[in-house]
Amino acid sequence: MAGRLAGQVAWVTGAGSGIGKAAALALAEEGAEILLTGRRPAPLEDVASRIRASGGKAEVQAADLTDPVAVERVGQAIQARGGALDILVNNAGLNITERDWGRLTPAGAQSVIAANLGSAFYCVTVALPFLRARGGGVLIHTASFAGRFVSPLSGPAYTAAKHGVVAMSHSLNMEECIHGIRSTVICPGEVATPILDKRPQPVSAEERARMVQPEDCGDLIRYVACLPPHVVLNEVLISPCWNRSYVAQLRRGV
Repeated sequence: MAGRLAGQVAWVTGAGSGIGKAAALALAEEGAEILLTGRRPAPLEDVASRIRASGGKAEVQAADLTDPVAVERVGQAIQARGGALDILVNNAGLNITERDWGRLTPAGAQSVIAANLGSAFYCVTVALPFLRARGGGVLIHTASFAGRFVSPLSGPAYTAAKHGVVAMSHSLNMEECIHGIRSTVICPGEVATPILDKRPQPVSAEERARMVQPEDCGDLIRYVACLPPHVVLNEVLISPCWNRSYVAQLRRGV
């Protein structure tokens, strides 16, 4: 496939659904070869099949990215393919229903922090040597509005983890700029992805339709990946125009 990313390799995590799936499809449209990672092989294979059907290249490396050993195995697979890697889309993550301090347990906190922050760190440490060897590259991380703003909605574990992802990304630009490596952290507001199913209060189809869609984030990730090497977009906030938090305050007359 011809495109602005022809000849480049992108590793997309959490690629079986939501933002990760949309990002993988968008980057493939630009000609990138896609390495898809997530816990469940079947959805990853579905995305890979779509990419191949459109003339692109895709490979599946299923892995539990909360496990450092599993992440290192993905790195070994990249090395076995020749060590080509130009883009990392760090998108894997989850949340839980029992997210407030009154119900949060050590196990629940561990699962959220490991999935959202630990996995991102592990993937970066594996990706960096490949990017340095290529003379540069792009790291793109999906954080959240919860990575910038504290509220009860996302819960303390998710909020703390996403704040960590934001800090991680900025620290990468401070150290890796000399290697031509650029890091962008994207902080979406509400996005209509399957993670909404873990909300304590159900989210209606009408409400989801007003939210940012995965494809919106996929197009943003495409834009970031296609920026020229001398430019880094450090951080992006993206949210629905109909922001439910703002609307609720307006209706209360605040």
